[in-house]
Amino acid sequence: MKYIVTRNPQPTTNVVRNFDSLFNGLWNNWGMPSAKTPSVDIWEDEKAYMVEAELPGFSEKEVNVHVDNHVLKISSLKETENEEKDEIASPNYLIRERCSTSFERSFALPEGVDEDTIGGEFKNGILTLTIPKVPAKQPKKIDVKIN
Repeated sequence: MKYIVTRNPQPTTNVVRNFDSLFNGLWNNWGMPSAKTPSVDIWEDEKAYMVEAELPGFSEKEVNVHVDNHVLKISSLKETENEEKDEIASPNYLIRERCSTSFERSFALPEGVDEDTIGGEFKNGILTLTIPKVPAKQPKKIDVKIN
């Protein structure tokens, strides 16, 4: 496997989730990725793969990044404040569209990456991950003396 690829860990048994996903994907977004799933750019150079994910509105503490079985996972669970905490001071909402959000993006890592040295930076709502490649082994020259 040469490239980093998207992996969908969602179980297919949840009919409601699949139905919602179908309508969100086809009708609301006209075939474009859902706003609830962060957009990513992935590229490579000689030394590493780079993953950039747009996470506006998230803080560094709300985003989780980990590698398990050669799969890179970026996830978050962001909850809105509970209205029941302080009913006296809570506003009388007329419209409330901002609610708890969660996402998970998974990418199968290719062979030849150094998973132990993956680094990242979170700045201005952009998560940038650097996935170093393991240097290719160079052929070893052996001098043979002929008698």
